[in-house]
Amino acid sequence: MKRRRIVAASAGAWALPRAARAQRPPLPVIGYLSGVSRAESEDRLAAFRRGLEQAGYSEGRNVAIEFRFADGDYTRLQALATELARQPVNLIVAVGGPRAAQAAKAATSTVPIVFTLGGDPVKFALVHSLSRPGGNATGISFLTADLMPKRFELLRELLPRSKRVAVMLNPNTPSAEDQLKGAQAAARASGTQLLVARAGSETEIDSAFATLAKERPDALLIGTDALFGTRHKQFIALSARHALPAVYEQRSAVVDGGLMSYGPSITESYVQTGVYAGRVLAGARPQELPVLQPTKFELVINRSTARTLGLVIPQALLLRADEVIE
Repeated sequence: MKRRRIVAASAGAWALPRAARAQRPPLPVIGYLSGVSRAESEDRLAAFRRGLEQAGYSEGRNVAIEFRFADGDYTRLQALATELARQPVNLIVAVGGPRAAQAAKAATSTVPIVFTLGGDPVKFALVHSLSRPGGNATGISFLTADLMPKRFELLRELLPRSKRVAVMLNPNTPSAEDQLKGAQAAARASGTQLLVARAGSETEIDSAFATLAKERPDALLIGTDALFGTRHKQFIALSARHALPAVYEQRSAVVDGGLMSYGPSITESYVQTGVYAGRVLAGARPQELPVLQPTKFELVINRSTARTLGLVIPQALLLRADEVIE
């Protein structure tokens, strides 16, 4: 009889921790919505997780993440955003282009949204203003249309004799028209003929380069787009094949063999996105968090690629560069 009581007491002692574990509240869930693929997002995901950790959150320990990737097909974003909003999730992080943020905004007016995008979030009807977003969304934005004239100017400084410059844009990204206007204004100011190429997929990028090879521009500006940012190795290979000097937005493209880039740090933008996501999870309201913009822009030049293309980088441009890759 005593033995039975001891066994019963022991069973109760073991059952208590299990019951306590079963009663633990579930982890908060972030819905991560991206316009590109997971394979193309690893570096940015790592930066996002670093930002989360800075805000006190670690995936699997005190937060869970539900991932949805559109794999470059922006037409899938709305269904993926609606799916996340119905999970439910505590927060949606929308990255990989303005279309992801717009899809999230259309899917829910109550779930907080933190975005990272190029372009003007006010124009995209995501926020009321940069300083006072209002509504349920905030995030990080770099005004890509404003950067296009600067990249054009740097390209002309690198190639002062260039008469025909091409710009490649993704027609599926909302900021494409603003980027085009920026490039057109810069071309008019410098008396340069502007050729416009459009591509919205990997296959279309190949086709656009084939067309450019026939038109023989002196140089190429790569527009700002999430798909383009993850396909820079394709751009680099095609630019090398056609001996076409190209200017990018992201430093990573130049590290991998591109000629020159000018733009904000994408890595830092994703770290800050993680920080903002953590602040929202901790109780901050999106309408009280101003939309952040980069304050530092990097000029990166690959001197080895320039030599391969038979180009001599002007000394004044080298002195202004934040980084020169030999």
